[in-house]
Amino acid sequence: MAKSNERAITPQSEDFSAWYNELVLRAELADRGPVRGTMVMRPYGYRIWELLQGELDARIKATGHENAYFPLFIPESHLTREAEHVEGFAPELAVVTHAGGHELEEPIVVRPTSETIIGEMFAKWISSYRDLPLLINQWANVVRWELRPRLFLRTTEFLWQEGHTAHADEADAQRETMVATGFYEEVSREIAALPVVIGDKTASERFAGAKRTVSLETLVRDGRAIQSATSHYLGTNFAKAFEINYTSAEGVETLCHTTSWGMSTRMVGAVIMTHGDDKGLILPPRLAPHQVVIVPIGRDSELEAVLIRANGLAEALKELGVRVRIDDRTTLSPGFKFNEWELRGVPLRIELGPRDLAAGVATIANRLSGEKEQLSIEDVAAEIPGRLDAFQSALYARALSFREEHTMSVDSREAFDAAVAVGFASALHCGERSCEEEIKESTGATTRCIPFEAPRETGSCVACGKPEHYGQRILFARAY
Repeated sequence: MAKSNERAITPQSEDFSAWYNELVLRAELADRGPVRGTMVMRPYGYRIWELLQGELDARIKATGHENAYFPLFIPESHLTREAEHVEGFAPELAVVTHAGGHELEEPIVVRPTSETIIGEMFAKWISSYRDLPLLINQWANVVRWELRPRLFLRTTEFLWQEGHTAHADEADAQRETMVATGFYEEVSREIAALPVVIGDKTASERFAGAKRTVSLETLVRDGRAIQSATSHYLGTNFAKAFEINYTSAEGVETLCHTTSWGMSTRMVGAVIMTHGDDKGLILPPRLAPHQVVIVPIGRDSELEAVLIRANGLAEALKELGVRVRIDDRTTLSPGFKFNEWELRGVPLRIELGPRDLAAGVATIANRLSGEKEQLSIEDVAAEIPGRLDAFQSALYARALSFREEHTMSVDSREAFDAAVAVGFASALHCGERSCEEEIKESTGATTRCIPFEAPRETGSCVACGKPEHYGQRILFARAY
């Protein structure tokens, strides 16, 4: 860990991409794997994912879903059963053609997602209306052969959860789509401190094979968007392809309506890019592996007394549910440690030395505000939980303020181009795919979502001047 203080990271304003890549490596979140595009998640980065995973898993189970696991390998013929699905994923597929020293009779696809294999199993498990709804979730890895990989954001292999459900009718499946959206919203806003915009994807941006895709969009500090999570209503497309039928109470054989929904390790990248600054990470306390780090200061016998008090303070914080670490490394200076934990985004740092003990105080450093203050040692433990909550709220407010400052309602193409260069453009659009493609070609921006909270409005498309299609403004942005 000591090497990460050798030089400052590139400032965001100078090169945001370099800032991000350096920070992920220097903060020991991840490293590049030996196969191009793969990622090794180091313990600090994996712990952030574990905390996200735990929060989301609890919500998934609380809403009646059960975890299961499905194979990594999918027969190629399964993928071809749903035409839109295979067309959407074809460029990203990794295909096994040889195994055990022989050429396979049928190529095997390494799963890019699991709708097909799960559809096959649902068809076996569902026969009656009494079997519905079937609510399954899987925590797994998937493989998509990325042309432009970036750690956490787009890697050839990544971790995620994927929910898959089957329902008797469209209304129940649509409700499920919004249930999943709801717990993604909670985790995004309350745990990751991400002020997401929620809405439907346009037809050209929907998940391959879906009738509807609901997306949660985050605006990060270089003005680009990140899709944090998605929830899909698949209609009966996959039910037709895999014969997922049930017999109704009236004895009629009927197609199921299915859904799928997912959140991946991309969320870790969204947290880094939304909250970090030129000093490094700033982690939401509810996702921080160490919410508090205590740095004892002193030498020899003086340090022994400080360590005794630091350990007592750490135990008191642990009893209150605070994740705390004592940095008692003796080969590094206090200043080095301060910089180290600032780089790694620890919300609160407690500095404790011989003079502090004599005065009965400890110094509290806030990673977000940069402020330091002294508190009575006797009061520190009781004060910390409230300060962590305040930190979480302030971090969310900061991100929300940034998003609002970088979201512009525009009516001209000139204003549109200027807006997507720095953030979200809220604009009317004709809904035609050719128009979306022209915008993407000329500006790099894509439709991010049709926000649920946008007011009704009519007028002309900001790009081509034709009548708008959606009855409201939609969000455009350049995206990761």
